[in-house]
Amino acid sequence: MTTVRRGTKVPARWRLFVCGLALLAGGLVAASAGGWMPHPSLQTSAVLTPADPNADMPVPKQHSFSSSNTTHATGIEVPLRVGLETHVQAQLSDVLAFYRTELAKRGWEEKPDGAVVAADHVQLAFASPKGPATLKLGRAKDETIVSLVQRNTEAAAKANFLPIAGQARLIFGYLVADVASLMINDQTVKIAGGVNHPQALDLPPGTYSYKLVLSGYPVRTDSITVASGETWSLTLDDDKKPDQIY
Repeated sequence: MTTVRRGTKVPARWRLFVCGLALLAGGLVAASAGGWMPHPSLQTSAVLTPADPNADMPVPKQHSFSSSNTTHATGIEVPLRVGLETHVQAQLSDVLAFYRTELAKRGWEEKPDGAVVAADHVQLAFASPKGPATLKLGRAKDETIVSLVQRNTEAAAKANFLPIAGQARLIFGYLVADVASLMINDQTVKIAGGVNHPQALDLPPGTYSYKLVLSGYPVRTDSITVASGETWSLTLDDDKKPDQIY
């Protein structure tokens, strides 16, 4: 995956952009930033405190690594999706308590649907003031690994990336004037060439096999699993996996 770090220019590309490339057809832009900090000593029980009490996506002061990424649509200042990965050298139960407390302070409401709370991993869904969100915790190398994602419903609607209720949306486009098509769910969708021709397809949640064809030749055959309310981007790049953009 190609990422865009602060202050770095992104070269123009003909392919559909996801996570650091340019989706010229849809105006999608992604950026990431992160860094390592010295490891604190491991504690069997710790009261974690936020590094920045005012941050929308809280990070414990006791973290050893933190990285954030955002996905934007051209002309829309607010990001469609904000992701945070943090490594915290503390017990999973302490990190879970930290995030439940800090997210509640920010108006996030924990949802019971699909909740998993185990000794070595956690997955929780939230309704945040900006849209749906997820918190995942795991363990690796005596650390708790945090993945926190928040999606902005209003921004996705403005970008026309918001799927029909109860379904998922695929976004795809092609920037070279040629014949391309997407074969999925027993249908073939012609992909328009040229700039500013993003296309969208809404599908029920599930797993789908698909084939991307360019000038009569398949360039990618794979499968994708989508859930209700998600938006994914497909690219004609033969080594690029689908990426969730909302």
